[in-house]
Amino acid sequence: MAQSPFDHPLHDWQRRLIETLEQAAELPVDTRGATPFTHHGEVGPGMHLRRYAPQAATGQRPVLIVYSLVNRPFILDLTERRSLIAALTRAGHPVYLLDWGYPKGADRFLDLGDYIDDFLATAAEEVAAREGATADLLGVCQGGVFALCLAALQPQRVHRLVNLVTPVDFHTPGDQLSRMAQGVDFDQAAQALGNVSAEWLNSVFVALKPYRLLAQRYMELPELADHPEALHDFLRLERWMYDSPDQAATAFAEFGRECYQRNGLLNGTLTLNGRPVRLSAIEQPVLNVYAEQDHLVPPAAARALGAHVGSTDYGELAFPGGHLGVFISRRAHAELLPRIVAWLAE
Repeated sequence: MAQSPFDHPLHDWQRRLIETLEQAAELPVDTRGATPFTHHGEVGPGMHLRRYAPQAATGQRPVLIVYSLVNRPFILDLTERRSLIAALTRAGHPVYLLDWGYPKGADRFLDLGDYIDDFLATAAEEVAAREGATADLLGVCQGGVFALCLAALQPQRVHRLVNLVTPVDFHTPGDQLSRMAQGVDFDQAAQALGNVSAEWLNSVFVALKPYRLLAQRYMELPELADHPEALHDFLRLERWMYDSPDQAATAFAEFGRECYQRNGLLNGTLTLNGRPVRLSAIEQPVLNVYAEQDHLVPPAAARALGAHVGSTDYGELAFPGGHLGVFISRRAHAELLPRIVAWLAE
């Protein structure tokens, strides 16, 4: 008996894809994160300090999370099961997150000095005043660069540092993002275009790994039919990937020029408000976490910190995964986050 064309595996895949999309359309996607928080003041234009209360009164030091300007921070609190923030509050830490918000047209003139020497410093000061203790800073990717700068220039604001997938050497072999940046006239682009659109920046990141981000992940989507929890996780991650803020023109150009093109953080030529940022000036304890298969921040780019930081209490943790796996993978939550929590409790 001849096989019906509707029994072909492709038709079955299409049917399951339609079912999955119909189910997805009925699921709400909340981008505020899974853990309740309260707002604790505005530290800059449209920038708010969130506070996540500890789940136990253990007297642990507050942790101030410094996230990147490029994406929204709810990847750190994606679900109740996959939440770096919840892991810290369960350990008894009051957790603060500096939400950079969405830059408006008038913010195009904000520079790195404004973001780090003013807004981030103000946030650290607010945390210390409320909690009665200087915060440990947890810097994520570009936010880790900001945390390093603050620790170097205003050491009184920082007790210890945890850096997650943070670039320090922007000229390592295999750094695709750095290679792309070398041919960009950042200053001219900032003058001509103003704030950098999130859509353009997202297309740059997708270009670094197009098959994985545009094809493979959607080929697997029909497998989520009738699995609402897994589908909800997928939708939240999808929303995170494309819910990106525009970038303030001046700060974006400065970061691209001074870090990616001139490697100024490593070389000591990066200056904020006329003061050079010296990694050798960082004497606080540092835990540096990098991902071994990171396509955005190659391991060598992160590990370079160890040879230049001034701290005598420096440690590294290697995670066997990619950039996002550090935050959302089961392995990270089972193995990596407990080690970070343990380090903070020392």
